[in-house]
Amino acid sequence: MSELRPFHLAFPVTCLTQATAFYGELLGCAKGRESSQWIDWNFFGHQVVTHLVAQMPSAPAYNAVDNHAVPVPHFGVVLNLSDWRELADKLIAAKVEFVVEPYTRFKGEVGEQSTLFLLDPFGNALEFKAFEDLSSLFAK
Repeated sequence: MSELRPFHLAFPVTCLTQATAFYGELLGCAKGRESSQWIDWNFFGHQVVTHLVAQMPSAPAYNAVDNHAVPVPHFGVVLNLSDWRELADKLIAAKVEFVVEPYTRFKGEVGEQSTLFLLDPFGNALEFKAFEDLSSLFAK
């Protein structure tokens, strides 16, 4: 596989101040370039851009996964396990409302992973996951 490259994702928000509180302060993402209409964020080494819109598009739908209702669409990042645990603890301490609370799926199986889902203040769904063994990311 070639060198892993950062992805770019732009998505809507209705308030850049709230976006700053969530992505900058809560998640700890560094702010990059910005204007009165958008902000670039360093999202764990990837570039996400919050674009100001007057109204959010429709809310995500939900799909059943492991007896959980998983929001679709969603985006996120695969962290190392210690960073995932640190983020999960930070979100729990901040009393974040989870869509899917932190848990480990496929325990003891190929592809074992820890995951959590939450919504940003605008209804955009995010997933953070981690693997004990990153080489199992695409394992079947």
